[in-house]
Amino acid sequence: MSEDYGNASELREEIGHPVVDADGHWIETAPVMKGFFLDFVKDLGGGDLAARFEAAGGLDYDDTVLRPWSALDESERRNTWATRPPWWTLPAANTLDRATAHLPQLLYERLDEFGIDFSVLYPSRTLTTSAIRDAELRQVACRALNVYHKELYGEYGDRMTPVAMIPTHTPEEGIAELEHAVGELGMKAIMINGVVHRPIGESKTSNDPRSPNWGSGSGERLDTLGLDSEFDYDPFWQRCIDLRVVPASHTPGMGWGSRRSISSYVANHIGSFGASMEAFCRSIFLGGVTRRFPEISFGLLEGGVGWACELFAGLVSHWEKRNAETVHQYDPAKIDRDLMAELFDKYGNARMQSQSDAVVDSLTRLEPPPPFFDEYEACEIEKVEDIRDLFVPRFYFGCEADDPLTAWAFDKRINPMGAQLRAMFSSDMGHWDVPEMKHILPEAYELIENEILDESQFKEFVLTNPVRFYTSLNPNFFDGTRVEDAAKKIVEEEES
Repeated sequence: MSEDYGNASELREEIGHPVVDADGHWIETAPVMKGFFLDFVKDLGGGDLAARFEAAGGLDYDDTVLRPWSALDESERRNTWATRPPWWTLPAANTLDRATAHLPQLLYERLDEFGIDFSVLYPSRTLTTSAIRDAELRQVACRALNVYHKELYGEYGDRMTPVAMIPTHTPEEGIAELEHAVGELGMKAIMINGVVHRPIGESKTSNDPRSPNWGSGSGERLDTLGLDSEFDYDPFWQRCIDLRVVPASHTPGMGWGSRRSISSYVANHIGSFGASMEAFCRSIFLGGVTRRFPEISFGLLEGGVGWACELFAGLVSHWEKRNAETVHQYDPAKIDRDLMAELFDKYGNARMQSQSDAVVDSLTRLEPPPPFFDEYEACEIEKVEDIRDLFVPRFYFGCEADDPLTAWAFDKRINPMGAQLRAMFSSDMGHWDVPEMKHILPEAYELIENEILDESQFKEFVLTNPVRFYTSLNPNFFDGTRVEDAAKKIVEEEES
């Protein structure tokens, strides 16, 4: 990675077109928020609910998450296999950048310095609010956050907009907060919980009911809102369409499978957002959501696009070999019993030859027929191009500036049917992986300097695809912003 990043504002002028940040971050200022939240919760649910909220930790998310792990000694961590949660995840030595992520006016004044024309902002410390286990606390916390951040960022709408936190443990709670945040508050971008941890059967967890879950144990499963979901989320997707707002998932995947180190946050963090986004994307596609709702697009953030290229290729290759017709070539009943017996008699050893009839029987009766043959049935795939048409324009992938695998999305030589997946420039500013906010755009521009992307592909990455995503249901998303004219041109081209 080059150390000579140059000047971001000069680079922006050289590029000659706007830059839209699909996934920036604010950092919540807990002491300031605490009083607001308690008053809000008290007004909404009364003193008892406010007392419960405060007793459960209020907005002290870092303490709620870290304290249980930190309080354990090494043997206790091993006995319970307590997943190492995040630590030291926010800028500190760069005090100016840290303050910038807390203060909307300061960020507003510095965006030109970063070469960014418009940014959609997501939470940091409260990212897992929509995963709070207690339903009442989860819903009131999300609502309070939305009211607070609409108030805090509302006057800077020509350069930035905050997302609304939408809980999705049930379609009903999601719809209720959609109608409040989008319908009443007028927020125009949302973040959903794309992966909900649910108990299996009657099993319960011993975690604090307010805490987000940093791992699914043996008594839990992951509900990804599409395939095999506990609920029918179609009414929720329809309400997104009605309110003209596209859902973006920014759900962490730490604590799943092999990402359950008891000592290393790095081991748990690498690839964790990609794992979560892949699970959600695969579920939405195979659950037929993009077939039933061709208008809607889905944002999958902070996981890059490498996993998506692999998923797209996997969906194609699996369909080619396991669609409703070709899958019958694996039917054990199609084995030629006489030929199989002849071959075992001719080529098998003495033990095989003595049991040839039993062997043939075992090969032709491996398992009963499945209840259905077409695992792509909800997608109604008739030809392989249908997979491309239901996948490529419906999913958008947040890619950070330092991710060279962004190029894979644009590589027609590798992706099936010459597809280009829709990668979106995502700064992730405000987090530890951005040591200098002013270096974000120059670092992304290395994709051109290193001849990984050409200029037209880079423009798609930093402008066209973010605009496509956020305007796909709301063509007026960027009205009144710095990028209004450029966005209108892109919308017109999409509609023509």
